[in-house]
Amino acid sequence: MNPFLGWRAIRYCLQQEDVFRDQLRAILRASVEGNVKIMYPMISGLDELNQANTFVAQFKEELRKEGIAFDDNIELGAMIETPSAAVIADALAKRVKFFSVGTNDLIQYTLAVDRMNEKIAHLYEPTHPAIVRLIKFTVDSARKQKVWVSVCGEMAGDPTLTPLLMGLGVDELSAAPPVLAQLKYLIRRLKLSDAQELAAFALECESATEILARSTALAQRAAPSLFETKK
Repeated sequence: MNPFLGWRAIRYCLQQEDVFRDQLRAILRASVEGNVKIMYPMISGLDELNQANTFVAQFKEELRKEGIAFDDNIELGAMIETPSAAVIADALAKRVKFFSVGTNDLIQYTLAVDRMNEKIAHLYEPTHPAIVRLIKFTVDSARKQKVWVSVCGEMAGDPTLTPLLMGLGVDELSAAPPVLAQLKYLIRRLKLSDAQELAAFALECESATEILARSTALAQRAAPSLFETKK
């Protein structure tokens, strides 16, 4: 009944092998033309990741036998958008080259909040201590395996949260084109030491409101022109 908890993403792909085969073979064939990566969506357990990687290896072998070129070193990554994936990020990091933290779903699943429901939308808090700690654990787990970490979703495109994400150690923000210039402008003016101090505070803080306030204040100090109200 709830599509967000149902048959979609990697769950669908693993059960629809013909569809998954077509997708993976197409991506592999395209990989000879440029910078292409494969990222598995909605990973919730290690078995899913292992199965997906096995399929990639299988289809690589098919292409070799057919004499079709592909990038054998194509990077494989996993979306971290379920709490279970974040908690076992240390195991997942041994089997991929990158993570992308999908904050929209991670927040929704962790806090059990449908952000489209106006009656509980106020409970949808990107700076909830649980979210901060899950992101930090994901980053730390990735670092140990030399895996890079991107963040996508609304958090990644919100300048008020850029200092926090930067301090938590993420490598990349995936945001919509209209906000890229703002994010670059802000990041160039932030001091890493200040962002790390903010993250240390956030990891010990019990209040989502206080974490958001601190991150917003740091962003405003670093790039006040981004937050000026237009008359």
